[in-house]
Amino acid sequence: MKKWLILGLVTITLSVFSCQKNTGELPYLGHHEINAVGDSVYHTIPEYAFLNEKGDTVTQKDAEGKVYVADFFFSTCPTICPIMKSQMLRVHEKYKDRSDFIILSHSINPRYDTPEVLKSYKEKLGVDSPNWQFLTGTATNVYDLAQNQYLTSALEDSTALEEGGFIHSGAFVLVDKNKHIRGIYDGTKEKEVDKLLKDIDKLISPKQL
Repeated sequence: MKKWLILGLVTITLSVFSCQKNTGELPYLGHHEINAVGDSVYHTIPEYAFLNEKGDTVTQKDAEGKVYVADFFFSTCPTICPIMKSQMLRVHEKYKDRSDFIILSHSINPRYDTPEVLKSYKEKLGVDSPNWQFLTGTATNVYDLAQNQYLTSALEDSTALEEGGFIHSGAFVLVDKNKHIRGIYDGTKEKEVDKLLKDIDKLISPKQL
């Protein structure tokens, strides 16, 4: 029941903006305000600090001036994570040589997913590139970032035995060079990731494409 509730919430979020996507222009997702001069101020991803698989600190500066895709997973996930990572490999393969694109995969089980574990996980995927970083930090920071900033779901639930003790969506979140969320996609579905790849091309510099 909880899994379907989370998937339903993500579906609602996506459906709210589907009409905007059909215009060809990518929407700005999340809350926005009108400032004193009448301009729209859109939701942006705030400052963060995590450790990557090398044990190095990764902050928002590492994504400065870059388009990126964020997702949330854990290395021992028995359900959707392997599917998500097989689809994210498609994204990585297309953009791995670009200096203006990265992927940030956040562990939702930081107690287990140390930098050493994430390094091994990355190697097993066959990824040898700084363009895809695997991040870990405190559970509080990770869950807050997922649910309140990236507009997705991630939480620990000891009753979710089939899901490995955690509940999370399979969302891939597209963020532009100005830290605005421009799309949320189901990372377990090939057609959704096809759409993500097309939308990345709309945001990224035409150079090298």
